[in-house]
Amino acid sequence: MNHIRSVTAFLLFAALSLTSTNAQVFNERYSDWPEQHRINGRILVNNGLEDLGQVESLLKRFAAKKNVVCFKGSDDSIENGMLEALEQLGGEAVSFTTVRATSYPTKLATAVVDEADCVYLQQYPSELEVIRPALEALLARGGSLIADAAVAVKLGKHFVDSGEAKDGLNLLPDCLLTCSDEAGSTNDSMLEVLGKLPRTVGIRVEPKSATLLSQRKLITFGPGKTTLVLAAGNAPAPQILELSTQTSRRQSPEEYLADLTQWRRIAIDRTLEPFPGDKPAKPFVENGTLIIVGGGGSPRGMMNRFVELAGGIENARLVYVPCSEQDDVGERHGIVRTWQRMGVKNATFIHTKDRKKANSDEEFLAPLKEATGIFFGGGRQWNFADSYYGTEAHKLMKDVLKRGGVIAGSSAGASIQGRYLARATPIGNLKIMAPGYERGGLGFLTGVAIDQHFTQRGRQKDMTGLTKVYPQLLGIGLDEATAIEVQKSVAKVTGRGRVFFYDTNVKVNEGEPDYIALPKGSSYDLAKRTVLIDTREQQEEPEGESKP
Repeated sequence: MNHIRSVTAFLLFAALSLTSTNAQVFNERYSDWPEQHRINGRILVNNGLEDLGQVESLLKRFAAKKNVVCFKGSDDSIENGMLEALEQLGGEAVSFTTVRATSYPTKLATAVVDEADCVYLQQYPSELEVIRPALEALLARGGSLIADAAVAVKLGKHFVDSGEAKDGLNLLPDCLLTCSDEAGSTNDSMLEVLGKLPRTVGIRVEPKSATLLSQRKLITFGPGKTTLVLAAGNAPAPQILELSTQTSRRQSPEEYLADLTQWRRIAIDRTLEPFPGDKPAKPFVENGTLIIVGGGGSPRGMMNRFVELAGGIENARLVYVPCSEQDDVGERHGIVRTWQRMGVKNATFIHTKDRKKANSDEEFLAPLKEATGIFFGGGRQWNFADSYYGTEAHKLMKDVLKRGGVIAGSSAGASIQGRYLARATPIGNLKIMAPGYERGGLGFLTGVAIDQHFTQRGRQKDMTGLTKVYPQLLGIGLDEATAIEVQKSVAKVTGRGRVFFYDTNVKVNEGEPDYIALPKGSSYDLAKRTVLIDTREQQEEPEGESKP
């Protein structure tokens, strides 16, 4: 009988979705965001770093037991500490080839780069553009590229020549790189150029210093600073960050580390319409159901409820979406095995870091086209934004709700369900607001900001700060092993902890909490921002939890 009811309920949801004129909207643009989130290898920009001991372990990793190719200048009388260090540290190199950059035939230069694991460009060959594909292939296979200042400035998407921007190699994606001659020089000239290239990140490396881009992370070495610069665009002012060499493990990572992909996204964001806007759409799920879990395990019975809402074990077609920065997550996933043990006939997973694949690969997209339920896993939620935001896969995810299906997620899989994406900073996870990723939520629920592990990690003040900046958003914080089930605008609370709702329209007296925290059995109207059922005064036994 329960099986018949679950199938009937699912079919009813599906029928309603066919006649709906106000279904889930897909208006996130694929074309706005980078297809390439990182380089697979490493680029070291050397602006006369004198103390190579700071990068000794790095150079050894680049060169030891590797094929190393060095394109040097024509003047042998000039000392080259980098060349000597590579040769010494790569003592066990498979091969170490040194050639004169300007006199080496282009075809041969391409051939040696094709075989290299590490390439050092003290001086660029006369036809640098010709060997660009070989350098791209070097990085694609995880190799290392070292470039002195004169060559390095051409590695960005643009470089400055006589005050004008010209096209570079774009090996440093969406960047304009300069290597200054003196410490403490201003950013004015770079800002002038960036004003005409608003989606470009300016990077300025001071003398006697070096900067490393490893995949997507930037770190600096030496006494000088590396400065990241963005033009104002639609923002009130330019954005500038100075990175210095790390001197203590207790330092804030933002003092010595930057995520280039986040900065590229910030640059793009500054050219778009304001977000989240003064009047975002109210939280409302026209069709289907959302289950939003605060991490740390699931409320008792939640997975059974998820399968029921997806059509029951016979009819559910479930897709698990793991949250990972890695390209390969393997073939075995505990949640899929859980579904199979429950008797679900159709259960699988999808994962990619390739936006093109998520946008056009029919084999990859096929499970989403038939899915009745999707479950987003835990991790760092910016990974979901990188992989799926604005893609065809994203659209198909929203279509699951149109068909009356169910979307669930825990931890990162909770936050990603909002249109605004909270706590998505790639450098650490201590800040709840992440410029460049705020626009990265998958938008199954609009008008909200969702945070998780709430009480357990003391995140109440973080949400206070967010809703002060964006009072138009309803803040939602979920404790671990606690969830809300959302249909239409009603959120029902279940689990062992509480769900915190932050409404800046409610007047708060000094010393009182600026939220209402509801336990299981309570319900809240997200659109009207009102409590429907309040069970706080009821005394109930603590509820157990089950791991998905």
